[in-house]
Amino acid sequence: MNPLHVDKTYLVTGGAGFIGFHLSKSLLAKGAKVIGFDNLNDYYDVRLKEDRLAILRKYGNYTFVKGDLADKESVFALFREYAPQIVVHLGAQAGVRYSIDNPDAYIQSNIIGFFNILEGCRHFPVEHLVYASSSSVYGGNEKIPFSTEDKVDEPVSLYAATKKSNELMAHAYSKLYKIPVTGLRFFTVYGPFGRPDMAYFKFTQKIMAGEPIQIYNNGDMYRDFTYIDDIVYGVENILCNPPVQNEKGVSYKLYNIGNNRPEKLMDYIETLERCLGRKAVKEFLPMQPGDVYQTYADVTELMRDYDFKPDTTIAEGLGKFAAWYREYYKV
Repeated sequence: MNPLHVDKTYLVTGGAGFIGFHLSKSLLAKGAKVIGFDNLNDYYDVRLKEDRLAILRKYGNYTFVKGDLADKESVFALFREYAPQIVVHLGAQAGVRYSIDNPDAYIQSNIIGFFNILEGCRHFPVEHLVYASSSSVYGGNEKIPFSTEDKVDEPVSLYAATKKSNELMAHAYSKLYKIPVTGLRFFTVYGPFGRPDMAYFKFTQKIMAGEPIQIYNNGDMYRDFTYIDDIVYGVENILCNPPVQNEKGVSYKLYNIGNNRPEKLMDYIETLERCLGRKAVKEFLPMQPGDVYQTYADVTELMRDYDFKPDTTIAEGLGKFAAWYREYYKV
């Protein structure tokens, strides 16, 4: 297995996003050259994105380009000017519930945007394309834990459908144009500088403000919560290790990156309450459209190929998040 090559140029789309920020920061700290690309949309508080960028801009080996994935010319200009050897495609319109009311954003960013990245990798050849898929592709699968071998053709949200489409498009481009591609199905990522639309972040905001938190399916849900540092470590292991051609001549691989241990939602909330030193006012609601009952990652392949699996406990992860939250929001 090749270690991370710090002499390469890494293009990170969604560079001002939660995972993009943490990955870029880690790559920069190791001495790699990173090009960040993001449209800085207002899906959530733009100040958070700008504060992440302010930290990244302190590194001399960082360049940020503002642009839209759905704009093919902008994407091609990026490849033409910076000639990245490794592309980490994390830019996407995220969120399951938002996709119910704003489907257009998902087609533009997740379908057209991903197509433009694939075209960029085709016309300006790269050594490896690594892209973010999602545990949401498993939909309502009842067989657990979720394995990359499982059928995933019954998505329960448009967001999940776009991520599954990405996997199919990536496979086709890998086969047709000999692009080495790795897809990563992330499982409920959390941590400092996270996304305010995520449940743990919204819970924290409401708990600190003394407002009730909304708990869906009456709290009877399980999630494979994965701490951001584990995600970054997992991605960095993979970046300089493009998949070898399989028996069909395709250099394509899929991995789950999850904690391999689903937590009951109510236990997660109790842990968060302890970390914040406050009790939540709870409002129980039925299951929401697009939600799934449980996520649970089978990480056998990740362990086999990289001798690694995420293992940060929710007590440790939420403790770090709570400490960051207090400092960032001065509460």
